[in-house]
Amino acid sequence: MARARSLKLKCPICKKLVKNSDPDFPFCSDRCRSIDLGKWATGAYVIPVPLTDNDEDIGAAENEIRRRTDDSGDSE
Repeated sequence: MARARSLKLKCPICKKLVKNSDPDFPFCSDRCRSIDLGKWATGAYVIPVPLTDNDEDIGAAENEIRRRTDDSGDSE
């Protein structure tokens, strides 16, 4: 018979061990859950914009923007 495994992780706020069966999982308490929510609400957690390694793509995009801007000014 298979026994259910209890996964143990650390609370992302205070680093205390937490079991996946705990009611506040993945946090150790409601206090840590509230702290985490506050960090999201204030913008402390940020998802960065992916950077491209290819400068040629950036240069080509900038040139296309300049061309379109120049073309729209010629029609006046």
